[in-house]
Amino acid sequence: MDTDVQSFAVANLRRRPEVVEAGGFVAGFDPTTDSPYINYATPLPGARPGPRDVAALVAAFRERGLTPRLEFAPDAAPEAEPALRRAGFGTEAVHTYLVCTPHTLTVPPAGGPAVRTPRTDEEYAAVDAAQSEAFGGVFPPSPEGAARLRRMQEGGGAVRFVPESEDAGGAGCAGAACCSAPAVGTAELSGVATRPAFRGRGVAAAVTAAVTGAMFARGARTVWLEFSGEGSRRVYERVGYRPRGTRLYLVLGG
Repeated sequence: MDTDVQSFAVANLRRRPEVVEAGGFVAGFDPTTDSPYINYATPLPGARPGPRDVAALVAAFRERGLTPRLEFAPDAAPEAEPALRRAGFGTEAVHTYLVCTPHTLTVPPAGGPAVRTPRTDEEYAAVDAAQSEAFGGVFPPSPEGAARLRRMQEGGGAVRFVPESEDAGGAGCAGAACCSAPAVGTAELSGVATRPAFRGRGVAAAVTAAVTGAMFARGARTVWLEFSGEGSRRVYERVGYRPRGTRLYLVLGG
């Protein structure tokens, strides 16, 4: 599974508006934002980078005024981590990833939160704002953020949300989740967010199951995600996600 996850990471970064490939690394950049969570790199599975390769990768980030940063499954490229650490990269985070298959997916019972696909600019903006609020403002809401969500949905991915209330007309968003289009048989589910006022109502489970099911309907054999705490992990496990591997986040300071 590590190789599938890593191959997906490569394919997903190649979808960015700007792509740089250097010595076994792929870096994806979006000029509409300086967010390190959107502008980052990953090694090709089995990459064996040398000092010049790492230097070229760092230069691609420096030229854009961005902090060099990578996300990857280390077991899929075991020689990448030592090369990066020799160049001064340090650990930002280590996350366990969970995987769901069509056989393990468990859809919440009927009668729970109503899940919708955003259609209008106002709905995409509401999803973007809800994700920003749920994540403590780490991702400020913006027209560019809403546009990225629309491109994700229209490009073969999935964005789903729960409106504030049944009569809200879809304008308000209690919570949401999204997923990039599948690649190499898998897809990464992310952005699972519930606004504080709506937590404890099954919103996260509902949108997670809906997005996961949408990916299976589009041919994905697996869907994977990372979790931020034991509370969210329990939600994902109830929907059918199971631990499968580790992802490493490295960053170069200075």
